[in-house]
Amino acid sequence: MMPGPWELILILIIVVMIFGAKRIPEIMGGIGKGIKSFKKSVETDDAPLSPPQTAPPEAPKEKIEPK
Repeated sequence: MMPGPWELILILIIVVMIFGAKRIPEIMGGIGKGIKSFKKSVETDDAPLSPPQTAPPEAPKEKIEPK
C-alpha cells in the first residue's frame, strides 16, 4: 500500500525537522556519489577479462649480405 500525498508531506516535514534544510542536499549528494561508485564497480567487475594485448610475432628478416 503506497502512502498518500498527506503521508508523504508529513514524512518530508519530519525529515526536515530532524536533519535541517541545509543538510538534506549534502546527504542526497553523498547517496548519489555512493550509487555512482557502486554502479561503476559492478560494471567493471562483470566485464570479461580480455587476454593481454601483445603484438603478433614478426617473421624473421633475412639478412642481405653485400656482394
